[in-house]
Amino acid sequence: MCIAIPGKVLSTDGISGEVDFMGTRRKVRLDLVDAKVGDWVIVHVGSAIEVIDEKTALETIEIFEKYLL
Repeated sequence: MCIAIPGKVLSTDGISGEVDFMGTRRKVRLDLVDAKVGDWVIVHVGSAIEVIDEKTALETIEIFEKYLL
């Protein structure tokens, strides 16, 4: 099973960017999606694979916090 973590894009140079995952910041590849600063993305193995809406991101984080952390 794979788990993709939602994160908020803090900065981008078009190819990669800094993404915040529940307080942890990581450099992520963003070239597979059309993401801009402020967007929420699903990240798997260091690459953003989908842009998602904020409601979905926050609901997913809530589930992680409740059941997995």
